[in-house]
Amino acid sequence: MSPDELVYLGILAASIPVGFLFRYLSPPVKQGAALLLGLIISIATCGIHTLHSFFTVLGTWLIIKISWRNAPALSLGWTFLYLLFFRLVTWFGLPQPTPFANAIQLLLTLKMVSLANEVQSYHLEKKKEVSDFTKSPVVGGLSHEPSLCDIISYSYCYVGIMTGPFFRYQTYADWLQQSSPLSLPGKEPCLQRLKMVPVYGALFIAVNFVFPLSYVRTEEFLEHNYFYRFFYMVAIFFVFRMRFYSAWCGAEAGCISAGLGCYPQGALSKPGGGPTVKYSPDPDTVVEYDFKTIQNIDCYNTDFCVKVRHGMRYWNMTVQWWLHHYIYPNAPFRAYALRAGWTMLISAYWHGLHVGYYLSFLTIPLCIAAESAMEASVRARLGPKGQNIFDWIHWFLKMRAYDYMCMGFVLLKASDTINYWSSIYFIIHIIAVVCIGVGQMMKGGKKRERREQGEGEKQDVVREKAE
Repeated sequence: MSPDELVYLGILAASIPVGFLFRYLSPPVKQGAALLLGLIISIATCGIHTLHSFFTVLGTWLIIKISWRNAPALSLGWTFLYLLFFRLVTWFGLPQPTPFANAIQLLLTLKMVSLANEVQSYHLEKKKEVSDFTKSPVVGGLSHEPSLCDIISYSYCYVGIMTGPFFRYQTYADWLQQSSPLSLPGKEPCLQRLKMVPVYGALFIAVNFVFPLSYVRTEEFLEHNYFYRFFYMVAIFFVFRMRFYSAWCGAEAGCISAGLGCYPQGALSKPGGGPTVKYSPDPDTVVEYDFKTIQNIDCYNTDFCVKVRHGMRYWNMTVQWWLHHYIYPNAPFRAYALRAGWTMLISAYWHGLHVGYYLSFLTIPLCIAAESAMEASVRARLGPKGQNIFDWIHWFLKMRAYDYMCMGFVLLKASDTINYWSSIYFIIHIIAVVCIGVGQMMKGGKKRERREQGEGEKQDVVREKAE
């Protein structure tokens, strides 16, 4: 493990026991202590680069104060432009930010855009209440516009400050105002989330030792046979998954110990978004709680869901919620594959400027188009047994597609990514294009059959009339 990874591990490990202590604090003390601890972590790991996140917060607050109505679009433009400056600071003679500063900046970008949308919704619903004389039916809406102090406290809350998960301002406000945090579940769900972390961590270390990423960049690697080169991406993606499974399960445990994102199961909470329905439990019934709001990874479904599009749904779930609510609906396209492509382009930009991100993320829409074509033209014609076989083949190809795309994500450079993909003959791109072609041909054949069938029926009708 690198020194940076050890720092992340230390912060994650410390946040879990600290979280249980926060359950004893009153709302004002909890807010101040969470802010103080977050600032200590930020300054200790980022130093002077903490100013980047502070300027981002200050700029968003000014946007909200000046024009709450246009705040969502303006805040998205502001935070994403600042990300560009943040990544190109060396061009302006400024020092390169630390990896920790980058992690904080990424999560802060999500928070600020979400906050702007929440404030806009608050004002729109408030105006609607005044004009209609009815209380807003919106679930999880703000009760007041956050002050600058509130926004800073939310931005630098120690929970998930560098590792996530993303959570909305309303989730943060609900956490501060919990009436009896000590009575909420904590120890059992926390242990449940941590039980597989040692396994994930051990597998990450072991497989990473046997299959180091750096070996892919050597000339010696290219001398191996095709199947070895192909299998290597399977191992690399396995290491990638184990690393993030460990980190995100640990980050969720830190939220659980503090009680952040704890809502009644009846509220039907969504990862990242929180409650979706207003829930008023019966006083005589026992209320069951969950932490769906801060769930960032579904390890089982990430590995065993069948479709490429579903694989995205179970990975980095809170960020997927953010993309689905703030980027996907505003895409300048109507077709699903194109909208998905636009969303993936924004996601790639959010992750960084390395070409490998774009090569990887923009392969996803191609894979989605391929699986959609095959489902419509092949699977739809099969019986139950045939569909089951189709799904197993689909799952296998889905995993290989993510193995393939992961290489661009971790190699980063365009040259390294293209060199690796060319060493396995761009196999996933070729399979995707072939699937789309086969789907189109079978779709055309099906239309021709229907047309011929329709013409035959017309001829039968004419013949019957003639007789």
